[in-house]
Amino acid sequence: MDATSQTGPVLTPHIPVAGPAPARQRPANGMPHAHGYANGHARPRNGAHGAWTQPRVAVTNGAVPHALPFETPVPEGLYLRYGKRALDVLGSLLALIVSAPVLLVLAALIKIESRGPVFYRSTRIGRGGRPFTFYKLRSMVQDADRHQHKIAHMNEADGPVFKIARDPRITRVGRFLRTTSLDEVPQFFNVLIGDMSLVGPRPPIPKEVAQYEPWQLRRLDVRPGITCLWQISGRSRIGFQEWMRLDLEYIRHQSLGLDLKILLRTIPAVLSREGAY
Repeated sequence: MDATSQTGPVLTPHIPVAGPAPARQRPANGMPHAHGYANGHARPRNGAHGAWTQPRVAVTNGAVPHALPFETPVPEGLYLRYGKRALDVLGSLLALIVSAPVLLVLAALIKIESRGPVFYRSTRIGRGGRPFTFYKLRSMVQDADRHQHKIAHMNEADGPVFKIARDPRITRVGRFLRTTSLDEVPQFFNVLIGDMSLVGPRPPIPKEVAQYEPWQLRRLDVRPGITCLWQISGRSRIGFQEWMRLDLEYIRHQSLGLDLKILLRTIPAVLSREGAY
């Protein structure tokens, strides 16, 4: 990532971008309450943010998640309560049907080039801090995660994210999959079963969440998505702090109109391959 690259080319530039939240209260055990409410009290109803329910789950040192006394918002409005999920189901079904022949060809190419499974599975953190199994087409050599520590010094991203433009673990087919974003197609299955949404913050891995500042945990208020403001604004060229602020801006202003704009702008963003690696 390049923190000095595009800084917030968003769909609604007149809306101020979210910044770090004020300091949070801390209970006796020293763990932060993400919204500043001590003793596990739910945040009162507040306009578009709505009521709050269901204890979130947080991750410590990338280990098994455990419950913390803060809560996620209940969506308000007809679209957020029902329409968004309906759009997710219809959109993901259509995408899986249309892409099925392409997936078969790509699966064959992956198997021909290297040993290992066609699909890459990993644990990601979803809404409310709940872990789920995340699917992609495998773009790296088998067991690539076990070798990450050997190239940790090559990390080009800021914050807790690990990214390398020319990662030596990526296969030739994998390079094509990543630059065209075709490796993301299996995530439509995650959308179909309800782990993800078509539009929302990209799903983080547990060890990234373990390093979040309290205000950054707000991005776990919604289902993670396949595309988002970050995706259409330069992706890996955007610094981590700006990425988090774009996600919070989306969460504050999510609507049918905003989701449709992001989906439409995702097409040229993918075709341009900007920041894709």
